[in-house]
Amino acid sequence: MRQVISASRRTDIPKHFSAWLADKIRKGFVDVPQPYTGQVRRVSLQPEDVHTIVLWSKDFRPLLQNVGKAREALDRYAQTYCHLTITGLGGTPLEPRIPPWRDVVSQLSQLIEFTGDPRRVSVRYDPIVHWYEGRTVKNNLAFAEPILREVGRSGVTTVRISFATLYGKVRRRKGWHWHDPTPARRLEITRELVAMAHSLGLTLYSCSQSDLLSAGALPSRCIDGQLLTVLHRHGFPAPTDKDPGQRAECGCTRSVDIGSYQMRCPNGCRYCYANPQVRC
Repeated sequence: MRQVISASRRTDIPKHFSAWLADKIRKGFVDVPQPYTGQVRRVSLQPEDVHTIVLWSKDFRPLLQNVGKAREALDRYAQTYCHLTITGLGGTPLEPRIPPWRDVVSQLSQLIEFTGDPRRVSVRYDPIVHWYEGRTVKNNLAFAEPILREVGRSGVTTVRISFATLYGKVRRRKGWHWHDPTPARRLEITRELVAMAHSLGLTLYSCSQSDLLSAGALPSRCIDGQLLTVLHRHGFPAPTDKDPGQRAECGCTRSVDIGSYQMRCPNGCRYCYANPQVRC
């Protein structure tokens, strides 16, 4: 069975490593160091071995502009699916190297053209972040309504949310005092977002946070083999078993991630759980 390739949960490949991706596609393979063992796995990128390329980014402009001829290289594949993250925090100290959200949301029409179907594009209003400024709790919820409104206008119909997970290395980053909302407050926020999404013709999914389902969010499969099979231009089947490499609450089906934590992401997002280029 053909593999679904993820590029990548570990770093922002479309924004910062487009030329690298194009080079690996031309070579027909990539050697991927595994996160915990350090062992190297060779992954075929030959078109006959690939079902779908799933791309994750906060800014697809370099890829859309064919930097390093990445867009041209991706034309070899029958299907590409794109996750575009828009939190509203671009250009702020929390996301210092991300464009303002209006510049990012404007990419949706180009992504639909690139992938060939609005169902092959999903927006991630993710994460929802809370932090202190003095004694005042701040968050990015004020951006939800304008972002979701623009998503609805674009023709994209799915939005995925999660609340920031405050891992130890996130809490240790200097200059930030994070706030973790109570479970009751999370449900209240989720109910409001579900109602907002519904009013705009959008479906809201919860990514890896099953506690939000009781507030009306649907369980997310950010990589969904059944959907990718339906959308595939030639009808080829994708893997539909649960991805064993993801968290227990993750609903994603099996894929192979070709990114590496050694490819340190220059986005500088302060809440990032991976290996960002930020000062701790």
